[in-house]
Amino acid sequence: MRITVIEHEAEAGLGYLAGWLGLACEVVRPYLGEEVPGRAADGLIVLGGAAAAWEDERSPWQPATRNLLRRAVDDGTPTLAVCLGAQLLTMACGGTVERGAHGVEVGLCEVAALPAAGTDRLLSGVGRAVAIQYHQDAITRLPEGAVPLMTGDPYPNQAYRLGPAAWAVQFHPEATPEIFASWTAEPPLDSAEKLNAEVKAAESALVTTWRPVARAFADVVRTAARA
Repeated sequence: MRITVIEHEAEAGLGYLAGWLGLACEVVRPYLGEEVPGRAADGLIVLGGAAAAWEDERSPWQPATRNLLRRAVDDGTPTLAVCLGAQLLTMACGGTVERGAHGVEVGLCEVAALPAAGTDRLLSGVGRAVAIQYHQDAITRLPEGAVPLMTGDPYPNQAYRLGPAAWAVQFHPEATPEIFASWTAEPPLDSAEKLNAEVKAAESALVTTWRPVARAFADVVRTAARA
């Protein structure tokens, strides 16, 4: 069983997910000239990146990535879309992504489960938790048929499910403290030292919360592949 992974930049890789999933991951790096496939393998993960979801001139592989995401939803391929990936999934399936009205959301932030998360295959055990954030754009309208799963302040659309097996998360369950520190270093943030320390102090809580979610996604991939 294999998961296709779209990595938008070297600084935004699989992080924790590489060890948590327990499945082979085929990482596609279009920023190095690798071609985005027309279909995913047994599962699909689309990671984050600095570009906006509509900045195709900056990241010319984004139309192909949106097509891949839309096909994965149509095919029922288990999909996990993270931050920029979540925004690309949203646009691919008819939702709206805009520049965030409240500015950049960065650092350790609280997210809270909505009622539908109680029976969700990935997020049923989360409740209220901390997550790493770094985004300036926001999902402002979900695709038709999407089920909201998590919310936050100031940006409410933090996680949703679309179809039987596609999940979008605005936050970064994959980010290690080291990955986050690399993001705050370039371009440098005035508050980087404080933000990095908060993330590092929460490392145990982050692992405890998001590792089961990653493993649950891997179980969804296994189940779908065996069906």
